[in-house]
Order: sequence, then structure tokens, then C-alpha cells
Amino acid sequence: MPIYSSDSDNETTPRTKLFGRQRPIRSVLGGGQVADVLLWQNKKVSATLSVGMTVLWLLFEVAEYNLVTLFSHISIAAMLIVFIWFTTADFFNWNHPELPTSILDKSTFQELAFTLHGRSNEVLSKFMDIARGREPALFFMTIFFLYILSVIGNYFTFLNFLYLCFVCLQTLPFLYNKYEEEVDKYAGKLIRRAKKMFKSFDSNVLNKIPRGPVKQKKTR
Repeated sequence: MPIYSSDSDNETTPRTKLFGRQRPIRSVLGGGQVADVLLWQNKKVSATLSVGMTVLWLLFEVAEYNLVTLFSHISIAAMLIVFIWFTTADFFNWNHPELPTSILDKSTFQELAFTLHGRSNEVLSKFMDIARGREPALFFMTIFFLYILSVIGNYFTFLNFLYLCFVCLQTLPFLYNKYEEEVDKYAGKLIRRAKKMFKSFDSNVLNKIPRGPVKQKKTR
């Protein structure tokens, strides 16, 4: 009869980071302005981005605004504000206000594109590793997660799904960075239990499936 060690026995084993990562979470996220926004280290930009995305979601999903209509109304309002501003300055002989010619500098876009490119390659590489079945427990957990995701997707519109992903990006990295030790501890327990369950399934079910004899290749 196999004897499985309890969770208390596993406390003596070295604790690994979530997903087996070796680098800190800030380095995983790119280590630049993008990481500052996702980890809320630049609170002004993070809060502005969150409020802006929430307002857009409310306008499109709740108020059912059309994209072209919203863009036209915002453009009209902006033109009227600038016109009134400059007209009032001319009437009272005030100096004309200086309008910004750009919102974000070129380096910010380059850093964002570089970060997205690097993360996309890492995700694709990890996905291919999992698909090869080198870690069976992780393979079946990924399939189960994707199935749950497909079921959840039936109850969300594409816009709601994008907003949900945005909320997760704005909250999960920040919460994980704040409670990293606790998350790694409980995630490690769950992964160890999943591996035990798979080993039991492998020994009691998969290994008992009859297999045909392996044919050896003839050597010339």
C-alpha cells in the first residue's frame, strides 16, 4: 500500500516560485514603465488608465455607444473647447495656450512593443513545452483551465472579455507582488497535490492499459 507524505512533510522541501520562475515579478513583466503601471508603482498612470478603460467599457457595453459616434462626439467636444479657449484668449489679449503635440513619446511605444514581443515569445515557448507533455500534471491542468475558459467565454461578449483581461492585468500582478510568499506557498501545495493525483492515476489506470508489443526496427 503506497504511503503518501502529508503537506507538513513537504514544508521542508525548498519552496519554488509560481510557474517555476527564477526572476522577480518586475523583471518578468519587463522591468520598465509597463511593469511600473501593472504593479501600481506609478500610481497616477495606473489609476488614469484604469479609470479610462472603465469609462470606455461603460460607454460601449452599458450605454451601448457606437465607436464612430463616440469618436465623433469626443472630436466635436475637443474642437469646441479649443475654439472657445483661443477665442477667449484673443478677446482678453491673453497669451495663447500651448497645446501638446504628442501624448506619449516614441520611447514609450518602443518599450511597450518590445515588452509585448518578448512576453509573446515566452508564452508561445511555454505553451509548446506544455503541449509536448514533459510535465503531465501541468499538461492536464492546462487543458482543464482552457476548457473552463471556453465555457466562461460563452457568457461574455468580446468587449467584456477584453475588459476582464485588463482588470486581471491591473490587479493580479499587483496582488501577487504584495502577497508573493503566501501565493507561492499555497500554489506549491496545490501543484504537489495535483502531481500526487496524477501519479496515482498513472499507476492505477494508465499503466494497466494493455499495450501491444513494441516492434524492434530491423538493422541492415
